[in-house]
Amino acid sequence: RPSERSGEDVDIILTRLRGVKTFQRFPPPLLLQICTCAFYECLEKGITLFRQGDIGTSWYAVLSGSLDVKVSETANHQDAVTICTLGIGTAFGESILDNTPRHATIVSRETSELLRIEQREFKTLWEKYRQSLAGLLAPPYGAMESGSNNDRLTDKDNMNVIDLSLSPCYQVLQVPSEKLQRAAKVLRNAILSRAPHMIRDRKYHLKTYRQCCVGTELVDWLVMQSACVLTRSHAVGMWQALLEEGVLNHEHVKKHVFVLYIFYNLTYFTRKIESTKINQGKVENQEISKRSQRLLYHSQYFSNVVVLQDQPGQRTADDLEIIYDELLHIKALSHLSNTVKRELASVVIFESHAKAGTVLFNQGEEGTSWYIIQKGSVNVVIYGKGVVCTLHEGDDFGKLALVTDSPRAASIVLREDNCHFLRVDKEDFNRILRDVEANTVRLKEHEQAVLVLEKSHRASTLGSIKISCRYTVISGTPEKILEHFLETMRLDIHHNEPDPAVDDFVLMHCVFMPNSQLCPLLMAQYYHVVSPPGSEQERLEYTLNNKRRALILTLRWANTHTYLLQEEPAAISFLEELYGSVSNDSRTLRGLKDLVPDLEKVVKLHSEEVKSAKKKTLIRQFSNGEERLQKKQPIRNQDDILLKVYCSDHTYTTIRIPVAATGKEVISAVSDKLGTTEELLLVHLSSAGEKQLLKPNDVSVFSTLSINGRLFACPREQLSGLAPLPDQEGPSAGSMSTFELMSSKDLAYQMTMFDWELFSCVHEHELLYHTFGRHSFRRTTANLDLFLRRFNQVQLWVVTEVCLCTQLSKRVQLLKKFIKIAAHCREFKNLNSFFAIIMGMSNPAVSRLSQTWEKLPTKFKKFYAEFENMMDPSRNHRSYRLTVTKLEPPIIPFMPLLLKDMTFTHEGNKTCIDNMVNFEKMRIIANTIRQVRHCRSQPFNPDICQPNKNQAEVRGYVRKLCVIDNQRALTQLSYRLEPRRT
Repeated sequence: RPSERSGEDVDIILTRLRGVKTFQRFPPPLLLQICTCAFYECLEKGITLFRQGDIGTSWYAVLSGSLDVKVSETANHQDAVTICTLGIGTAFGESILDNTPRHATIVSRETSELLRIEQREFKTLWEKYRQSLAGLLAPPYGAMESGSNNDRLTDKDNMNVIDLSLSPCYQVLQVPSEKLQRAAKVLRNAILSRAPHMIRDRKYHLKTYRQCCVGTELVDWLVMQSACVLTRSHAVGMWQALLEEGVLNHEHVKKHVFVLYIFYNLTYFTRKIESTKINQGKVENQEISKRSQRLLYHSQYFSNVVVLQDQPGQRTADDLEIIYDELLHIKALSHLSNTVKRELASVVIFESHAKAGTVLFNQGEEGTSWYIIQKGSVNVVIYGKGVVCTLHEGDDFGKLALVTDSPRAASIVLREDNCHFLRVDKEDFNRILRDVEANTVRLKEHEQAVLVLEKSHRASTLGSIKISCRYTVISGTPEKILEHFLETMRLDIHHNEPDPAVDDFVLMHCVFMPNSQLCPLLMAQYYHVVSPPGSEQERLEYTLNNKRRALILTLRWANTHTYLLQEEPAAISFLEELYGSVSNDSRTLRGLKDLVPDLEKVVKLHSEEVKSAKKKTLIRQFSNGEERLQKKQPIRNQDDILLKVYCSDHTYTTIRIPVAATGKEVISAVSDKLGTTEELLLVHLSSAGEKQLLKPNDVSVFSTLSINGRLFACPREQLSGLAPLPDQEGPSAGSMSTFELMSSKDLAYQMTMFDWELFSCVHEHELLYHTFGRHSFRRTTANLDLFLRRFNQVQLWVVTEVCLCTQLSKRVQLLKKFIKIAAHCREFKNLNSFFAIIMGMSNPAVSRLSQTWEKLPTKFKKFYAEFENMMDPSRNHRSYRLTVTKLEPPIIPFMPLLLKDMTFTHEGNKTCIDNMVNFEKMRIIANTIRQVRHCRSQPFNPDICQPNKNQAEVRGYVRKLCVIDNQRALTQLSYRLEPRRT
C-alpha cells in the first residue's frame, strides 16, 4: 500500500513507469508523486472495470494489455458497441475531476496491468501539475497538442465545423526538431566542402532551377560518405526524414516524398537552418558519422513512409515485403492470417493529417475505412458525452464498419498535430476476405473439417525449381497435416536442403503430435501397400515414392531432434527397425539406395550415443572454479545433478536427482534423505527474501533459480520464518582492481566465447518448451535457462561493480570501461552481452548517479546514447531488428526478445481452432526459431582476437562473475554513493 512504501520501493516503481512511453514526458516530481500514491491492479480477460453511467472513483493508465471501450445508446448494457480499444500508455477515467458519470463501459480484452489513482489524490495532482497532465487527458481537461482552441465537441454542428481531408499528401512540420536541424547543417556543410559541384543551376523544360541537387546524386553521395549507410534505401530514408521535418524542399513538385529524379533546392535548405562557417572547407568524418547515425535512426520509419505513399498499384515486390514485415508487428492485425496480411500490404494506404482538431469521420456516417494509428493520437467523441477516450500509436479504430453496415458509433478527432495512419478501405478488405474464402479448401470427413488449406499464388523457389502455386496448411488434425506433407513433399531436393513447409512440421510437431504418435505413422507410411490402378511400373513408382517420402521426413526429423532422440528408446527402436527394412528393400528398389548411407549414419550415431549415455553426466549446482573453466556441454534430461536443498535453520542436504526431476520428486528425495514423513514445501528464496512456492509439476527446478537464489524445503508453519543465507547477499567489495588492467577487447572476446558456448548448447526445442510450458513436455530447458541467466548475470555485474565503487573518479573509469566492452561485444556480434551491459548501465541504481555521469567525457556519452538507440523498444524493437538483418552469422542474438516474440504469438493465437491444430500459429513460431538457426549457421571463429599472455586470467574472471541480485540492496548502495538531493 502507498503508506507502506519505502524510498527503494518508489525507485522500483519509477523504473517501471519510465518504461511506458506516456510517462516519459512527465517531470520527475510528478512521476515521484504518482509512484507514492498509485495502486497496481491486474485484470484477467473479460473483467468489467466500470460501466457506463457509474460515478467514478479512480483514474487509470494502462501499463500492459488492452481494454475495450463499449458504449450503449440505451440503458441496456447488452446493446453496447465496442468503439475502440485502449492500449499501453492510454489513460482514462478523468470524469472524476467533475464527478460526471462514466461515458463508457471498460472491459479488459486480455490480461491487463493498470495503474490506478484514487479521486482525491488525482485532484491534488491535477491542481499542481495541470499543464503536464493535460497532454495525457482528453478534452475538455486536456489540451490539443497543437494549441487548438477546440472545445469538447458534443453535437453534430460542432463536428461539421472542420472539413475532412483525405489527401495522403504529407504536410511538413512547422518547427523541425533540433537534432535533425543539426544533422542537416553538418550534411549541408559537407556537401559544400567536399562536393560543391553537386549544387548548381539546372535546366529542365526551358526553365532554370537555381542552386539545386538531384535526388540520385544526394543518395549516391551519402552512401559514399558514411560507413553506417549500408544501402541506397537507407540513404533515401535519411533524406526523406529531412524532407518530412521541413529542412529540405522539392524545387518543382508539391508531393512530399523523396524522389530520385527531381531537383532539391539547397537555398531553401540553407534558409531553414542556421548558417555556420565552414572551417577551411573541411568537415570531420566523425561528425558526419554521428549525424548520419541520428538520421539513420529516423530513416527507419520514414523509409516505410516512402514505400507506403506509393499508390498500391505501383508497389514493387520489395515494397510489398517491407510493408508486410511492418504489418507482422502490428498487434491489431495479429488475429489475421499471414495470407490476409500479405494481401493487406498491397492495398493499405498511408494517410497523414497536419493539424489537431481535424475530424477523420463523424458519428452516424457510413463506415468506409479501418484505421491503425502509426504516429500521434486521436480522441473518440460521442454526441452528448464528449470525449470518451484517447487512442495512441498502435491502436486501431473503425474496424466494425468493415464487417457490418452499421453507421459510425463515434467521431474521431485528431488530438495532436502531425498524425500518421494506415488506412484500409472497406471495399479492399471485403474483397480480400472474399478472395481468401474462395482460395480456401476444406477437407471433411463425416461432415467434420479435418484439413483447411489455402492456395498461395506467390511464386516461390526451392533450389533451382520455381513453384508458381502451392497450398498452405492453415489448420487440420495432426494426422491429416502429416498426411498432407507426405503427399506434397518434393522428392527432387536433398533432405539437407531447406524446405520451409516441411521444416515447419518437423520443428513444431512435438506441440501437437509427440514422437510416440509420429513414429508409428511414419512406419505405416513406409509400409503403405495400397496402390492406385495402373501398370506395374506405375504401381512400383508409387510405392517407391511413398517410401522415399517417409524416409526423407524421417531424416529431417532425426537431424532436427539430434540428441533429444536418445532420451526416447521407442524413437531409437523405430530408427533401427526402419533402417533394417530400408536395407532389405534397397536390394529390389534401387531408388532407395542413395538414402541408405544417410539413414545408417543417423542410426549408428544415436545407437552409440545411447550406449554412452548410460553413464550419466553428473552436474554440480555450484561448480568449482575448474569446472567453470571447462567447455560447456549440453545438459540432457537423463543427466543427474547434485542439488543443495536448505532447511529453515540454514543446514542443508545434498540430493542426486535427474535434471528433469519435478518439484514433487525433489521433495520426495529430500524427505527420504532427512528421514521425515512431514509434508514439506519446496521454496525458491531470493536474496531479497522473496519466497516463491514451487509447484509439484514444475520441471528442472534448479535451472529456474535466480542468480543468488536458493532452494529451501520446510513445513508450511516455517515458511514465514525463512531468511536468506549470508552468502546470498553477494560481494561486499568490487573487483575493479582485478579487471581494470585487463584489455576491454580481451574481456569482450572471452565473454563472447563463453556466451557462444552457452548459446550453442541450447536446443531449438527448448524454445518451444519454454513457450508452451516445460510441464507439458516433461522436458528440461536447463541450457536455455543458463543462457538467459548469463544475460541477467552480466547486467547485474555492471550494476554491482558501479555501486560498490566508492570513488567518483573510479566510477567514471568504470562507465568508460563498460562502454568500451559493449562496443567490442557489438563488434564481435555478441548482442546478448552488448544489451546486458547497456541495460545494466540504464539500471536506476546506476542511471541516478548524476555526479558520475556528469564527469563522463562527451565522447563516451555519445557512444552510450547511440547504444541506447539500438535498445529503443518502439515499433516492436525495429531498431534492433534492422541491425540484426545487416549482420552475417555467427551472431549471438538478444534472446529475451526472441522469446517475447514467441510468447506474443503463443498467447495471441489459439493452438487449436474447431478441434484442429492452428498451423498458422506453428508457422509463425517456427520462423522465429529459424532466426536462432540462422545465427548459428556458421561456426564461431576463435581467432578473431589475438591471444594475450593473461588470456587464462581473463577467461577465468568472466566465467566467475560475482554479483548482487537484490535491486533494493543495489539502490541503497547507490544512495550511499550519491545521496538524494533535497
